[in-house]
Amino acid sequence: MRLHTTGIGLGFSGPIVARVATAPVPIDQRKDTALLLSFLGSAQDLHGYSAIVVRDKVDAPLGIPTMHSVQHIDHLASGHIIALEPLNGFIRTVYRPESKHNTLFATERCNSNCLMCSQPPIDKDDIAALTERNLKLIDLISPDPEYLCITGGEPTLLGDNLLAILSKLRDKMPSTYVHILTNGRRFAWPDFSHKFAEINHPNLSVGVPLYADYPSLHDYVVQARSAFDQTVLGLHQLARYGIQIEIRVVLHALTIPRLIHLAEYICRNLTFVDHVAFMGMEHIGHAPRNMSELWIDPVDYQPNLETAITILTRFGIETRIYNLQLCVLKPSLWKYSKQAISDWKNAYRPVCSDCEVQGRCGGFFQWATERQSRGVHPIKLN
Repeated sequence: MRLHTTGIGLGFSGPIVARVATAPVPIDQRKDTALLLSFLGSAQDLHGYSAIVVRDKVDAPLGIPTMHSVQHIDHLASGHIIALEPLNGFIRTVYRPESKHNTLFATERCNSNCLMCSQPPIDKDDIAALTERNLKLIDLISPDPEYLCITGGEPTLLGDNLLAILSKLRDKMPSTYVHILTNGRRFAWPDFSHKFAEINHPNLSVGVPLYADYPSLHDYVVQARSAFDQTVLGLHQLARYGIQIEIRVVLHALTIPRLIHLAEYICRNLTFVDHVAFMGMEHIGHAPRNMSELWIDPVDYQPNLETAITILTRFGIETRIYNLQLCVLKPSLWKYSKQAISDWKNAYRPVCSDCEVQGRCGGFFQWATERQSRGVHPIKLN
């Protein structure tokens, strides 16, 4: 699924966030609308639009921001929200109303550097620009979605800008469930946790990774000194304010040996968590270059995974498995498996075409092509 394309910016120098229209709209609806055209002659009146996006080449300024010579437009539809970046020509789809997997991307910066990070951090000054984009995006989203995720990078590096985004989400779409993916370290500082809680968003949770039951292993996985201590303290600060917490554990060769101990640690020391998510590893970002250290066939860690889930569920902690195919899971674990690979990431292999449970299976990440479990096979129920 395509989520970006490129063109040539003309008549504007800064980014524009606008809602796509594939046909002319009344003039009073044009201020935040980008009109999508295959060729310029197909529209007579361009007055008042936020921007024009056209496949054809445009040689002279139109008196309106224009992105021309666009490579691909077929993936765009009315109601999509796009960000136009004239300096590099990118046209990014930042919201699709038909999707259940929309995100607000906070920053490319991060204070960790996980060995298997699927979105490796980049040290660039993008916080102000992305905050402005996200605040505008929130204004344009309609109707209110059921779910939004805030991700990065590390969203808490936004500081007060993150609080501004949460405040706007609270006021504009309070019924939308907001899930923040964060390493949790910033919450170790009481002043930030207090200000975060004071936003009082009525439908909010945080997803925080914890990779081991002792500091040195967790710190090694995330490549950050004192990360374990900060994360655990941050979790307790969040619990102090009644924030819903999900613990996320990416499954790989470094986390599997201590998985049962981690489950016991959570039950003894983090009794307040609402949910634990065991995540299949994405083969993108840092993971491919660290595969010799990280790869373990999911078939081989089923006993550890089942025991860990048994410990957590007996303690009353809701537990789910994400990003693993049903054919590599023990049938006794299917009831914990959830289809969660984003619709713009998931795919199926040719071997899946004859599988009778494909409709219940999340499939594969589109880029998970280099390593595949030996357990992948079509399932026949009878």
